[in-house]
Amino acid sequence: MSDLVKPHGGELKPLLLENAMRTNELKKAKTLPKIRMSSRETSDLIMLGIGAFSPLDGFMRQEDYTKVVETMHTANGMLWPIPITLAVTKEQADAIKLDSDVALIDDETDELMATMKVEEKFNYDRKHEAKNVFRTDDEKHPGVAKIYAQSEIYLAGPVKVLSESEYPTRFGAYYARPAETRAIFAQMGWEKVAAFQTRNPIHRSHEYVTKIALEVSDGILIHPLVGKLKDDDIPADVRMKCYEVLLENYYPKDRVICKVYPMEMRYGGPREAVLHAIFRQNYGCSHLIVGRDHAGVGNYYGPFDAQKIFEELDENDLELKPLNIDWTFWCYKCEGMASMKTCPHGKEDRLLISGTKLRDMLASGQQPAKEFSRPEVIEILMDYYKSVNGK
Repeated sequence: MSDLVKPHGGELKPLLLENAMRTNELKKAKTLPKIRMSSRETSDLIMLGIGAFSPLDGFMRQEDYTKVVETMHTANGMLWPIPITLAVTKEQADAIKLDSDVALIDDETDELMATMKVEEKFNYDRKHEAKNVFRTDDEKHPGVAKIYAQSEIYLAGPVKVLSESEYPTRFGAYYARPAETRAIFAQMGWEKVAAFQTRNPIHRSHEYVTKIALEVSDGILIHPLVGKLKDDDIPADVRMKCYEVLLENYYPKDRVICKVYPMEMRYGGPREAVLHAIFRQNYGCSHLIVGRDHAGVGNYYGPFDAQKIFEELDENDLELKPLNIDWTFWCYKCEGMASMKTCPHGKEDRLLISGTKLRDMLASGQQPAKEFSRPEVIEILMDYYKSVNGK
């Protein structure tokens, strides 16, 4: 019997209604005032629905919000690094009575996603939230820009989730809720499970760090984010093809599971790394691979700030542990992948590999070297960029 890590807070709390309960709530929702949600709010709602954000029961109340922004903990002392919020205009907030229900609608698809009991309405300071959560108030940061674009009032309260949007249909067997990955790990007899977070195709550095994890784990979960990304990131459908060819040709089939999850990227660096750790624990993982520039963007964070933040946590904050990996690269003298800890050679002998560099090369029509990524992956990506560039 597998002895997996406990969910964050002790138990999974999925908020997704099913069968008769869902049917009844859908009927009720059609009579309620409607609140339209951004794509980020919708993706957070789905994460609440599937239990990935356990033990949260909805969008954060003011006391929890304030504590999370300032201390990375909720009012009762539970670790939580990024506020989960729903923003509306003052006019919308004024029209809603406290302790009344509203229907939540995805603004992009018009789909009815959930109902919510509005327990609180409160003002917040955009710049204060940005500065604390993202370590910058620069509007060029994509996460900060989304905060600045929000309306001025947060609604708080528990939700009843009615839909997972297109994700189960679009991604089929690759889409999994936390309860499902836990069942898979238990069936496999895994206890030490390392999660690999990615929003990019897997290049040679990614492959190397996942194989380091394989050496010290029962198995690994390759866990790509498939919610909304920046415009220059590679679409999920293209990335899935890349994951498939790699898993088919370069990984042991009985020790690697690939599943996707529906969150939207915030590019929050260290704090987002902690959020990644929390919901990977909910998915049943005991470790999270944390390499260079985890969840980073631009030059807002140091290359290993996402590793350092775990050192600041109390030992009881999180059951999952980070699996820290140093800067990795291809070394021409070693004739293989290496890291700062294993390679004695100089910069002139190393090919530094990153998702940003790979995207830049492909976007300019440049063929990446075989040391950069596997040929099957390069072929898929070259075809994609040719279609985008019309060549």
